[in-house]
Amino acid sequence: MESIELFVPGRLCLFGEHTDWAGRYTDMNAEVLPGYAIVTGIDLGIYANASKNDKFSVVSLDKKGNTVSFSCEMDLKTLRDEAAKPNYFCYACGVAAYLLENYRIGGISLTINKVTLPIKKGLSSSAAICVLVARAFNELYHLKMNVNGEMQAAYRGEMLTSSRCGRMDQACAYGINPVCMEFSGDDIFVDKLKVGKSLYMVFADLKAKKNTKKILSDLNKAYPFAQTDTDRKIHEGLGSDNRRIVSEASKAIADGDARRLGELMTEAQRIFDEKIAIGCPEELTAPKLHSVLNDPKVMEFSFGGKGVGSQGDGMVQFVAKDEENQQGLVDYLNSIGLEAYSFKLPASDRVRKAVIPVAGFGTRMYPETRFVKKEFLPIVDENGTAKPVLMYLLEELDEAGIEEIILIVGKDELLEFQKMFGDTLSEEHIAKLPERVRDYERVISKIGKKLRFAVQEERRGFGHAVYQARKYLDNEPVLLMLGDFIYRSNTATSCTMQTIKAYRRSGGQLTVSIKPVELENVVHYGILKGNFENSKTPIMNVTEICEKPTVEYAKEYLGVSGKGNVKNYYCTFGQYVLTPDVFDFLEKDIAEHDANGDNSEIQLTSTLCKVLEEKDVTGVLIDGESFDVGIPKAYVETVHRYSMKAKRI
Repeated sequence: MESIELFVPGRLCLFGEHTDWAGRYTDMNAEVLPGYAIVTGIDLGIYANASKNDKFSVVSLDKKGNTVSFSCEMDLKTLRDEAAKPNYFCYACGVAAYLLENYRIGGISLTINKVTLPIKKGLSSSAAICVLVARAFNELYHLKMNVNGEMQAAYRGEMLTSSRCGRMDQACAYGINPVCMEFSGDDIFVDKLKVGKSLYMVFADLKAKKNTKKILSDLNKAYPFAQTDTDRKIHEGLGSDNRRIVSEASKAIADGDARRLGELMTEAQRIFDEKIAIGCPEELTAPKLHSVLNDPKVMEFSFGGKGVGSQGDGMVQFVAKDEENQQGLVDYLNSIGLEAYSFKLPASDRVRKAVIPVAGFGTRMYPETRFVKKEFLPIVDENGTAKPVLMYLLEELDEAGIEEIILIVGKDELLEFQKMFGDTLSEEHIAKLPERVRDYERVISKIGKKLRFAVQEERRGFGHAVYQARKYLDNEPVLLMLGDFIYRSNTATSCTMQTIKAYRRSGGQLTVSIKPVELENVVHYGILKGNFENSKTPIMNVTEICEKPTVEYAKEYLGVSGKGNVKNYYCTFGQYVLTPDVFDFLEKDIAEHDANGDNSEIQLTSTLCKVLEEKDVTGVLIDGESFDVGIPKAYVETVHRYSMKAKRI
């Protein structure tokens, strides 16, 4: 039975507490500004695995670590009734009820096997559960919800319970990554923030008491219309002052400027105390919070800090000066009776962009490629729809959340590509299409908006083609996909997402997807050797990369020991996540070729070997298949095998 692994983190509000509900009043009072908040996932969370089931079944861990379980029929009334009960599984039932009402789904079996997230500490453990359930249904039933869709499903599901969660809580759906959220009326807009350099954060439970319901009740009295000076100050603090702070904090995060971020936290706390706390002084005077914020020892370790969530004597957070000071701060806070945790906002490793080189002549498919590029050769899917090879690749990238796709084209092909994805069919043409494919024109239009084109003026090899994308990458990691393969996963996670997840797990290392290959065929591929983390993981720590070795060399040096000491061989699968330093090495290689008058092609594999000499490289064994369309015999086999498959993921 198909099973998937899941992780959803808790979330921490760095800036903009209370603005999610305050922003709702923009529909009632035009003078109320939208709310803005910076929220981040943390590296503490909930781990689970899930599979399809006839019923809705959940196995979890309670606060003491004991196993508890729940099961019911996938029936809307039953799920709604369970969601309304104040029990441990109400949140999960609420999300299942919302999804059952809005999507065609069956049941799931969800097993939570590890919880590192502190419960009832203002870190949205309930929201993490809701996102976990939404993501399990999304991936198992291929609902094609993006992250924002999962977040909305989690929020709507929690609203079916007796809880009334904040609208920023489900930001944990975005993972360990800060986002800027805007709240205007019922609308929520989310922008993912880039982290320029890793930031070392600390948060702690003050081990005191606060009344969140009273805080919210008292502050809400200032809305929708300000009647008193106190009301006007609250509007200002949660409005224009907060908007400025969030804007400057977003820039500090993008710059990786820990000092400035800490200063902004201190300033945000000052504004909160002067303009917002006066609305509920019984709770927001917060003597314990302020004694910790003003502790000289704390100041030695941090650049600044502030309260968390609804504020008051609940939680406190700090920007530590560096990793060493982060640990020092945690130790100190624990020594004075608090419960402290550390987490790192890692420098951005999110893969937002992809590159597909399509500038090659396709000589192995001549004379067909004299008339049609191999990337436009048709493959019929299992639904009987004929689509060009390139669209299979673009669809998989789109479904993986890639925001920008750079096609490397020849200088004589640019206008053709621009016209192909820029022009729309006439209404008459669309009307004559079979109804089952009529909507596909929207898919082409949607993906076309993500495309950019880099021109390879001279065909100087694969590495040279890839290098042409550098000007569009902004020093970010990029997914590289070959233009003469299409892919099919054997699991609910696409081949592309398997590669991206391995990259994230590696902590931002150059990542190469791999597949098994017979010894006699190693001469056709780039071969990777390394050590798998263990017998159950697909992750390889790569120790050697060799381009098209001889059978004799591979047998002697490139075998990887498997069960029974049998030697296995692994070649490139056709997908990579390239780190910025790869382009530094390519630049040097191109410059050396130019300086020496060397006309040989610039190869990517030789560059990857140079990276491996200085840095770690991750390989990931893909649970899926790649289908070659670049060789006549392979293309014929692909046409037959791909369309005959019962399911494409």
